[in-house]
Amino acid sequence: MIEKIEYAGLPNCYRAYNETIELIASSDTGPRILHFGFIGEWNEFVPAQKHGFSGHRLWHAPEAFPRSYVSDDRPVEFTQHTKFFSLTQSVEKETGIQKEMDISINPDKNHLTVVHRLYNRGLWPIEIAPWAISAMAVGGKAIFPLPARKPADKTNLLPTSLLAIWEYSDLTDPRLKIGKRFIILAQDANAAAPLKIGVMDTDNWVAYWNKGHLFLKTFEYKQGGVYPDFGSSAESYSSDRILELETVAPLKLLQPNESAQHIENWYLFSDVPEPFTDADIEKNILPLIKI
Repeated sequence: MIEKIEYAGLPNCYRAYNETIELIASSDTGPRILHFGFIGEWNEFVPAQKHGFSGHRLWHAPEAFPRSYVSDDRPVEFTQHTKFFSLTQSVEKETGIQKEMDISINPDKNHLTVVHRLYNRGLWPIEIAPWAISAMAVGGKAIFPLPARKPADKTNLLPTSLLAIWEYSDLTDPRLKIGKRFIILAQDANAAAPLKIGVMDTDNWVAYWNKGHLFLKTFEYKQGGVYPDFGSSAESYSSDRILELETVAPLKLLQPNESAQHIENWYLFSDVPEPFTDADIEKNILPLIKI
């Protein structure tokens, strides 16, 4: 079901919902999803604030200033289709790139799909990757899987994992816990400095736990793809006011009028115990992940 509503001071918003979950997007700004959560409960994303609209947005990687920071505060075109709706941005005059999201909500389950698409509307080829960024509500923990471990022998001579570290990141920060099988990065409103990591996530999922809810993203890791940021397919930025849960597609050389797309599937679960250790994640979170 889709209905037009006013939300966060924006008159042209669209609420898609089933019996369990809802999302809200706007044609006044974007493409951006402003709200996602269980019906009647809190927004899993950072809500709209005076400094701008948060929620879920689409950028193009690799990150560069000012190219990546072109504002998405302009109106977008809303188009309703039979099973989904689209939010299509006008072409960014600064970059020649056009952003688009297709959003469909499962009528019966706690699941929706977001297709992120970038078009090259310029006159020459550009190499970019769709980059899906969810600004999560404060107080939670991001979770990233690592490939399964096993004892050293002649069959595992090559590396299977990758951790990208930004120069402002302190690996002794208590927000970051690197386990044998998982990485946990917490959001802390009292943090003195930001921290960002990237991982080569070949398990095709990332998650964010907050107040008993688990927000799960699944996506496709493409073997052989060239990913930005030293090969990161999933990233997280944690500061005192936000935690961004990010997935990235491989880089693609787009000819004029070609496009690249990146698909995320979202799931939302309740009554999930807080994870502190690998054992907690294996017991309470892995059974929820069915890719």
